[in-house]
Amino acid sequence: MIKNKLEKVFGPFGTSTGFFLLLGGIITTYFSFFGLVLVLIGAFVTFTSANTYIDLDNKKIKYSNNLFGIIPVGKWIDIKPDMKIGLKKVHRGYVGYIRGTQPVDIHYHDIRIFLYDFENKPIVPIKKIDSCESSKKELDNLSSLLGIGIK
Repeated sequence: MIKNKLEKVFGPFGTSTGFFLLLGGIITTYFSFFGLVLVLIGAFVTFTSANTYIDLDNKKIKYSNNLFGIIPVGKWIDIKPDMKIGLKKVHRGYVGYIRGTQPVDIHYHDIRIFLYDFENKPIVPIKKIDSCESSKKELDNLSSLLGIGIK
């Protein structure tokens, strides 16, 4: 079983907001039970992440959101011989506002290995890679492990 961590679901701004809700909830719990609600919301937003699990023995892939960082939610996809894997450039941009009016942009650029169906439509991301050289090596490695072709 191979586990690949892809990203935080709520982005960098949501994750930091959730962290402060978590801390504020812990402090508020001393005075009121309302703090437990803040702790739950903060823990959910801070620790929820997107992962991909690859079961090499049964030839299955599962894209899951791990709620609270520990509860995987997603379904298994059987890998069929007519499926392929390929590289795709991904750009993620996030905007946060300081003092309500001043935007702060954060941009992430990476390369991801995607699973494609027989019509070359992307199904799920499999792995996130930072450099172009290592992405081609990892693509060849996963292709041989899964026994499917490259797009």
